[in-house]
Amino acid sequence: MFDSHGPDVRVRGTAQQLFEKYLQHGRDATGAGDRVAAEAYFQHAEHYFRIMNAMAQAAQQSQQERAERQASRQRNTSSGSEDGGDVSRGEEGDAPVRGEEPQPDIQPQPELSEG
Repeated sequence: MFDSHGPDVRVRGTAQQLFEKYLQHGRDATGAGDRVAAEAYFQHAEHYFRIMNAMAQAAQQSQQERAERQASRQRNTSSGSEDGGDVSRGEEGDAPVRGEEPQPDIQPQPELSEG
């Protein structure tokens, strides 16, 4: 949740919500003929657009790292059982690692179009 103090307006919400609100304020200002205010709103919208992209990129990287760790664990588990070795339940690999819980999928966000 973000709390934003934009030009002439205070907006609160997620990065996606703030992006959409500032974009709409920019369009409204453009329609009213106030190009300076419109540019200020569009700049705020762009800021939150960049935040959304950074969050999506971080989530994607985290998801890839989790998949790699899981694949590595599966390879280690399968190689241990092929040798006839008995993997005991008390080892470190059994406890869930913090941050490996399922995370919500973040959908790609629309690009900011100028117009």
